[in-house]
Amino acid sequence: MPILNIAAIQTSPVPGDIDATFERFEAQVRTVTAMRPHLDLVVVPELLLAAPKAMLEPDPDFDELAATTVPGPLTDRLSDLARELKIWLIPGSLVERSGKHLYNTAIAINPDGEIVARYRKIFPWRPYETLEPGSEFTTFDIPGVARIGLAICYDGSFPEVARQLAWLGADVIIQPTLTTTRDREMELVMARANAFTNQVFVVNLNASDPAGVGDSVLVDPEGTIMQRAGAGEETLFGVLDIDRVAIVRKYGTHGINRPWEELESKCNS
Repeated sequence: MPILNIAAIQTSPVPGDIDATFERFEAQVRTVTAMRPHLDLVVVPELLLAAPKAMLEPDPDFDELAATTVPGPLTDRLSDLARELKIWLIPGSLVERSGKHLYNTAIAINPDGEIVARYRKIFPWRPYETLEPGSEFTTFDIPGVARIGLAICYDGSFPEVARQLAWLGADVIIQPTLTTTRDREMELVMARANAFTNQVFVVNLNASDPAGVGDSVLVDPEGTIMQRAGAGEETLFGVLDIDRVAIVRKYGTHGINRPWEELESKCNS
C-alpha cells in the first residue's frame, strides 16, 4: 500500500533577513522530522527562503537580493539538509536567477540530496509579481509511492495547470503559496475543485500570519478537505493513501462521479 507521509509547515520568514529565515526554516524542518520518524516529504510556503517583507511595505530590491542560481550555494545547503535527514524536501519556491531572467521556482530534492525537479511558476500574480513566467509543467516520482506535480500559488486559479499535471500522471499536486489577501477563500474553492475534477490529492500550503493569511489545506481525491490550518504557525501532518486516487477514479467520488474516467475515455476515443 503506497503511503506518502508529509509535513506541510505553515510558517513565515524573518522579513528581510535571508540568513535568519534559513536558520528558522532549518530548525523547523529538524523539529518535524524528529516528531515523525517515518516522514517522507517536507514542504514549506512559496518564497519563504527569500524572506519577503509585508506586501504593502516597499521592497524594490527584493528580487535581486533574494535571487539564487539553481544549483547554487542555497540549494547546496538544502541538499545537505535533505541528505542528512533522509527526507524529500520541497523548500517552497526560490527566486531563481537564470542568465538575465529571474523566475519563481520550486524545486524538489530527494533523500540523496539530488535536485530531481525544477518548476518555474507559469502564472505569476500580475501586476504585483514581476518575475518571468515559466513555460513547462513538472512532475517527478517518489519511487514506489507516488508521482508528484508541482504548482505555485496563483497557478491554482487556472484549471488547466492541475489538469495537465494529472495528464502527466500526478497523484498529488504540491502547491506552495504566499497569499496575503482576502481572496484566500476562492483559492480554497479552487484547491477542492482541482482535486475533485482530476481526482488527485492537493496540498495547498500558505504562509502563516503575518506574512500570509494561512488557511493551508490538504484535500483528498474526492475534493474533501482532510485538514485545514488556521491563520498562525502550525504543521499539517498528512498520511496520504495513494491507492485512493485509483479507487476514487474507478468507483467514483462518494461512489458516484467518475469525471476522470469519462474524460479519459473521450480523449482516447
